[in-house]
Amino acid sequence: MYKEIFTPISDDVIKTLNCGDLVYITGEIYTARDAAHKRLVELQHENKPMPFDFSGNIVFYAGPAPAKPGQVIGSIGPTTAGRMDYYAPELISNGLKIMIGKGYRSEAVKEAVVKYGGVYFAGIGGIAALMSECVTDSEVIAFHDLGTEAVRRLKVTRFPVIVALDLKGRDVYGLRETEGAFKC
Repeated sequence: MYKEIFTPISDDVIKTLNCGDLVYITGEIYTARDAAHKRLVELQHENKPMPFDFSGNIVFYAGPAPAKPGQVIGSIGPTTAGRMDYYAPELISNGLKIMIGKGYRSEAVKEAVVKYGGVYFAGIGGIAALMSECVTDSEVIAFHDLGTEAVRRLKVTRFPVIVALDLKGRDVYGLRETEGAFKC
């Protein structure tokens, strides 16, 4: 059974999310990949404003394919989160709490998620075309020169994800088989 949550996501909602929960997200999310993460950290170091407020907002590690005529966006699936792990702890310590990607996270990211009360969602790999159908609007808001890696604001409806790392540090990628059942 899925939980449905709406952005911006409050700390109270984050506290209800547990490792392994299936979640639908409705509202706005922001894309940012490797090159955008580097620039976001540079903006922080220069004390310049972020292109969007991290508070309650989600960063989706994705770079969409170009939209075909009549489409809002092309296929958009999660990219490997580990590529953002160099930058993520610093962004998390400065307000980013909610991320979507695929794959496990480093110990530094896990520690930051627990310390600052965040959550990491796993997008389901291989269903990028289906995920694009959940996007109702797309707009580049920063770093236009990065092309597909530019920061985009997406409006999504019932965007499917799984809680991969919760604020208690339980990690779906660290599941152990116990008596025939997987547990977080």
